[in-house]
Amino acid sequence: MSRVAFRSPRRKPSGGKNHPQTDVTAIKVRVRGDHDKVLSFNGRAAWALTNLIHAGDDGCTPIEHPGPRWAHYVFLLRRAGVDVETIHEAHAGSFSGHHARYVLRTRLQILAINDESEAA
Repeated sequence: MSRVAFRSPRRKPSGGKNHPQTDVTAIKVRVRGDHDKVLSFNGRAAWALTNLIHAGDDGCTPIEHPGPRWAHYVFLLRRAGVDVETIHEAHAGSFSGHHARYVLRTRLQILAINDESEAA
């Protein structure tokens, strides 16, 4: 089941993150605690899940991890049974409003990852 929460904006982690997972094209994971169910994702769903795993409790926003349709990728993960929390954060500036931060809550074990560098 997905969760939604509201909170104040978070500070970006210091030091900046390197995102080597941007080329992921497929991922296979085991869901811990759910009879060790195995799930496979391709394309942008695989990319999003890899980003969520790498981000841990800090989660991902479309601002920090640019992708054209984060909400759809999260929908695909949730439909497959992956618990992703949505936290709505306010932001200021000329175009103030709010944005979503997605946080992976399902415990997963990565079984396999394919990326573009392996395909070349």
